[in-house]
Order: sequence, then structure tokens, then C-alpha cells
Amino acid sequence: MAEMKETKVVTPEAAEPRSEPVSEEAPVLPTRGAVIYPYLVVPLFVGRPRSIKALEETMKGNRQIVLVAQRNITIDDPGPDDLYDVGTLGEVVQTLPLPDGTIRVMIEGSVRVQIGRYVHTEPFLKARVDTMEEVEQPGIETEALVRNVVAQFERLINLGKNLPSDALESARRITDPGRLADLISYYAQIPVEVKQQVLESASQRTRLEILASVLNREIEILEVERKISSRVKQEMEESQKEFYLREKMKAIQQELGERDDRTGDIEELRGRIKEAKMPEEVEERSLKELDRLERMPPASPEVVVVRTYLDWLLAMPWSKRSEEKLDIRAAERILNEDHYGLKKVKERVLEFLAVRKLAKDVKGPILCFMGPPGVGKTSIGRSIARATGREFVRMSLGGVRDEGEIRGHRRTYVGALPGRIVQGLKTAGTRNPVFMMDEVDKIGVDFRGDPASALLEVLDPEQNNAFSDHYLEVPLDLSEVMFITTGNLLDPVPPALKDRMEVIEFPGYIEDEKSKIAQLFLVPKQLKNHGLSAKQLRFTESGLRTIIREYTREAGVRNLEREVASICRKVAKGIAQEKVKAARLTSRSLRKYLGEGRFRYGIAEKEDEVGVATGLGWTEFGGDILFVEVTLMKGRGNLLLTGHLGDVMQESGKAALSYTRSRAADLGIDEDFYRRMDVHIHVPAGQIPKDGPSAGITMATALVSALTRRPVHRNVAMTGEVTLRGKVLPVGGVKEKVLAAHRAGIKMVVLPLENKRDLEEIPSHVQEDLKFRFVERMEEVLEIALHNQPRAEKAARRPAPADQETVRPVAQTARSVH
Repeated sequence: MAEMKETKVVTPEAAEPRSEPVSEEAPVLPTRGAVIYPYLVVPLFVGRPRSIKALEETMKGNRQIVLVAQRNITIDDPGPDDLYDVGTLGEVVQTLPLPDGTIRVMIEGSVRVQIGRYVHTEPFLKARVDTMEEVEQPGIETEALVRNVVAQFERLINLGKNLPSDALESARRITDPGRLADLISYYAQIPVEVKQQVLESASQRTRLEILASVLNREIEILEVERKISSRVKQEMEESQKEFYLREKMKAIQQELGERDDRTGDIEELRGRIKEAKMPEEVEERSLKELDRLERMPPASPEVVVVRTYLDWLLAMPWSKRSEEKLDIRAAERILNEDHYGLKKVKERVLEFLAVRKLAKDVKGPILCFMGPPGVGKTSIGRSIARATGREFVRMSLGGVRDEGEIRGHRRTYVGALPGRIVQGLKTAGTRNPVFMMDEVDKIGVDFRGDPASALLEVLDPEQNNAFSDHYLEVPLDLSEVMFITTGNLLDPVPPALKDRMEVIEFPGYIEDEKSKIAQLFLVPKQLKNHGLSAKQLRFTESGLRTIIREYTREAGVRNLEREVASICRKVAKGIAQEKVKAARLTSRSLRKYLGEGRFRYGIAEKEDEVGVATGLGWTEFGGDILFVEVTLMKGRGNLLLTGHLGDVMQESGKAALSYTRSRAADLGIDEDFYRRMDVHIHVPAGQIPKDGPSAGITMATALVSALTRRPVHRNVAMTGEVTLRGKVLPVGGVKEKVLAAHRAGIKMVVLPLENKRDLEEIPSHVQEDLKFRFVERMEEVLEIALHNQPRAEKAARRPAPADQETVRPVAQTARSVH
């Protein structure tokens, strides 16, 4: 379809009725935002492809075409359902191609037509139409309506409506009521829906009544607008008069040697601007706003807006900076005092300070601390500020959805304020604070903008030296600010923002680290908070480890601190009631204060069993052992995997079965065992989701054990991914897994050969207690984990292998394997 444009430069002309017969079928030309009436000559611009084709078809024939208005002007290619049912049959008088590809066409309206049905829609719209007979209703009422409509039209023009100059004269010359209604409806700036009502009305009197109602409402609106304009003009004149009188009063006071309070405030602000040592551009803007404030009447509402703006400019630390401490040894001592562990994080911070000491002009990176809750991300930011001697500012981005929260709002809005970056600098009072942005992974997006995109400029060392806040509207140098962001998950952070930051992973604390943190930090803090001394309440190491194992399950230490606080409250209550004088917390006395344990951790098996292998799993709360059970049943070779296993872990079970089948002859297993047996692989604690490939060798070991009747050594735990060719591939989370094995009483750990380098992270005392075996092939795993001979069993006590079923208690610890 072609876009129809109505020009207001060319005035439609009244035309005499034409006597040519109406065609039964004619091309249809949709008009956008315009309704064409009979006996008017109007210019249109045709640009849509289907409309041009319709026009070309018309020019080949009798030049007759149907003009129909669109119901919705936003539709670029309207169909039959998008057009009204009544239009105007017109004749093309003249066409003129234009350089931009559109065609300027003059069309003379002939008669109203009712659209019957559309003959076709491609390559242009063509419809069957029927002529609408006009209903004439002469009489006094019609004549009164004519005079009323003409008078209203004249009133509309006199009130300033933008209409052609000769429109009123044309209306006065027309005597036919129907044509008069059509002419005024065409010229009047009324909605298209109303114009279409006029077109669809065959009755002349009905058309005049519609116009009279609409024009009367338009006149009322224009009269109200004129009253408002007059009132505003009068208020402005009064305001100017007040300004003139106040300026005259100021001059009289100066002649008399008097000085008003406002003059003093202006001079005070001018002095503060000079002392603030602003950049030249900012100082010039401030003085300009001050001069504007001085010229304003005191009663003007703009006075408060300008004064608040100047206060914000003066509150910015343009030249104030903290004296940075670059003593690397002192910084290391402070970091160690405040935090236990986090070796890699501390090393990276010290590297940053060392570079700052040697190259002072270098632009520092944006650090991003990523890790689970409660591992010390925010608190280490405070330690960095203390170590460097900078001010510390914290800002939470969690749930921020408005871009204005970062960049501020323009002063044109009521109650506008600067963004949080500017507010943070004002709070710090220096231009080089440590600025921590918490929860960067929880920024939201909605119709108010994307805050993460607004952070791109803030967190880019190459361009944040001229950050623009919408409220201040002056460049703000953020290059000296040390930005640190924190989050729990890296995936939700947009890639562009992630690229501007150096991500430092915060791993969850292991049990030894949690115990040390509790002894060095949490217990002394809670004793002080509850008014207790170390003599009144003493925590033993075994008691703390029991709290960690049985009462908390977390990567950080927040719940551990809550449990310690709970014990402190109960002891404080007993001391206050004089029931006890002191308490000593051990693993046995713990249940007196906290009740029964809420969590359990894996313990090694008490005896070697067939079809049960011990694996190692990793979760965000640390490592744990898991048991893989295999049972064989009569069947048709089906594989059943249970225990709330994820897709990857299920694939590991299938790979283990395929490997076993491919090595059946070498392992002494009947090669056709799968034809008469179903294999059921189960990982206990079925309510806990588990996933990952590292249970592959554990599943394969348990399966081979069940098929060969060779028991698995209970003191051997393993982790690794198995391939169909029997290769053992490396896995992650080795440190947490090995510590879980040590805690469970395991004596030997089987690891992939490529994970040998991960032993550097494991504490030395754990390495001394465990024996490690590194393997590359599944055959090596089986040689280590399985007994050499099948277990001798009595037929009466244990069924044949095909009916075997291994049953054991469900493990109770949470695991997710990777």
C-alpha cells in the first residue's frame, strides 16, 4: 500500500457534479489520516508500492479510483480489514512523479460509495462498490443548522485555528447543505473518526448535526486555552513588575549603605566557588548559575532549584583527596588482621598497591569480587580502604532498575537529585575513595532504562575521567576512585560490563578455615556483643567443628556466627539468672544449647561391599562423599538411574555401562549380560539434585563390582570423568573433595593424573594422612578399588547375580557433583 499524505498548501475546490456512470469494480487507494469527500479536488502523495500499482491501473482505464481511510494510521500495508466500509469514488485529474519515488496526484471526488467486497488484494486492492444515494431534507431546521455551522466555523477561525484564508469564503458561497457539511468537515481539524461519520451519513441534516456538536466542543476548548494564555501573560507581567521594583529597592539600599541578607548569601556563595578550586569549565558554569540566581525574584520557584544545584556543585570534592598509604608490609598486616585465608585475593590487592607505588599515573583496574554469600567480599573492601588510607563508600545495586539511580535525573524534573555515584563522592568527601558496588549481578532492567549500561562509563578507566551526571551536567573525574564490585554469580552480569572488570573468585571456606575464623574473629566479637568474657564462655575446637558440620551448611560464615550468637545468648541468660557461672562448649554439650544437629556429613563404609563405591562430590557449601549403589535384576537390558541426577550425571552412568559392556571379556563378565539383566544405578539422598561428570569412574567401579562380585575397598574414594575408551579425565573442586574424604575417614583418594597439580592447595597435614593415586585409565581405577577375588557367598543367603540387590541406608548430606 502507499502512504497517503494530505497537503494543506493546495486548497480543495468545489466541483460540479459529474454525470459519468459509476463502475461496479474499481481499484482502492487507502488514505492515512485523511477523509476525502465528493465534489472536492484534493492533492495526495502516493508512495506505497500497492498504492502506486493501483494508481497505474487506474490511469490505464477510466481514471476512477476509490479513496478509503485507514482505521489505524500506524499500519504501513493495510488490508481490507484495516479500512472503513464507506469511501469516495474519485477521478484522477493529474499525476506528477517526484524525485523521491512518490507520485503527486490530483483527485476529484465524485460520489459516496459503499464497499461491497474486495475482488482481490494483490498486486493492489480492488473492490466492488455501490453508490450511496444522498438524502435531502430541506426545511427551516436544515437552514438553521447551515447558518449555525457556518457561524461556528467562522468563530473557530477567529479564535486562531490554523485554517486556509479562503476556507470561510468557500463555505459562505456553497448553498447545498450536504456539500457545505463535507467542505467544513474537510477543513476543520477534527478527528478522522468524526470525519468518517460525516462521510458515512447519507442524510444532509445528520451531517450538519454531527459537525455542529464537534465544532461547538472545539470552540469551548479554544476559549479555555485563550483564558489560560491571558492569565499566564498577566502573571508574567506582574512578576516582571515585581522584579523591577525589587531591583529599584536594591539600588536605593545601596545608595543608603544598607545591605540585605540575600546579597550577603550571594557573595558568600561566590567566595565558596572561588575557594573550591573547581575545574575551569565547572567554575564558569557555577558563576553563570549564581548570576542567574541573583537576578531572580526571591519568590520565584526557580530560586530553590538553582540554589540546590549550586550546593551540590560545592559539595563535590573537586580538589580534596586522601593521602594514600603505599606501605605494602603494613597493608599485608592489616589484611591478615581482618581476614583469615583468601590468599589469592590478598595477593592481588597487594599487587595492585605495589603497582600504584611504582607507577603513580597508571590507571588502576576495576576489581570484581565474585563468590557465594558470607565469604567476606564486602568486608575485605573495608580492609583495602583501611590499608590504603582512603575513605570507604558502599553502594548496593541490588534491585536498582532506574538508570537515573546511576546517572541522576535532569533538573527539569520535580525533586530531581544526582545519581548514587555523585552522592557517594559527597559522602566520602574526597575524590579518591574506595567505592564498593555490592550485588552487581542483581541489577534489574525495565522501561526506565538499563542501569548496567550506565555503569559502563563509570567502570571504564579509559573514559571515566569525564563522567557526566544528568543532574550536574558537568564533567566529573572518577579516574582516581578505586571501584570494587561484588556479586554472587558472574553469568547475570552483562558481557560488556564484565569485560571492564577483573574478576577475582572468592571460594567458599573449608572446614579448617571456618574453625580458624570462628576462633579468631566470630567468637571474640560475639562475646563482646553479649557482655561475656573468655572465662565465662569458652568454645573448644571440637565444639566449633561440630557446629560447622552439623548445624550449618554454607560457603561463608554468616550462619556460623548466628549459631555462636545463639549460644552466647543462652549462656548470658543463665549467668544473668545466676544459674551458671561459666560454660565450656564442647561437641557433647552443644546439643544442650542448639538441640539435635540439622545436617549430617558422609562417613566411610564400615565394611567392603559389592556394588557400592565411594565417590567425592562438590557443592557451594564445600565437599562431601557420596555412595554409588548398583544392583542387578532380571530384565531385558534396561538402565535405570535414580537419585535426582542431572542430565550430565545420567550421561556419565550411560557411559559407564557402555564402557563395561565394551570391556566385558577382559573383566571376566558374560558379554551378553545386558540381554537378561536390568541395571539400576542409584545415588542416595534422592531429594538433593546432583549433576556433573566427575562421578563417572565411581559409577563404572560400582557397576563392575556388581557384575564381577568383587567388593570395593571401603577406604578408597574416587573422582573423575570416564570416557567410552576408558580414559579418566580431570575434574574440578579437588581441594573440597579431598578435605571431605579426610573428614569421612577415607585412607586413599583416586584422582585423575591431570589433577596432580591441585595438591598444592591442600593443607600439608591432610596430605600426610591420605594416600593419593593418580590414574589415566579406568583399568587402573579397578585395580586399586576392587578386591582381587569375588566374594564367596552362600546360595541360601544371597541370590544369584541376576537377582542381586544391594540395600544400604540413604546418605544424608547435600551433594552436587562436577
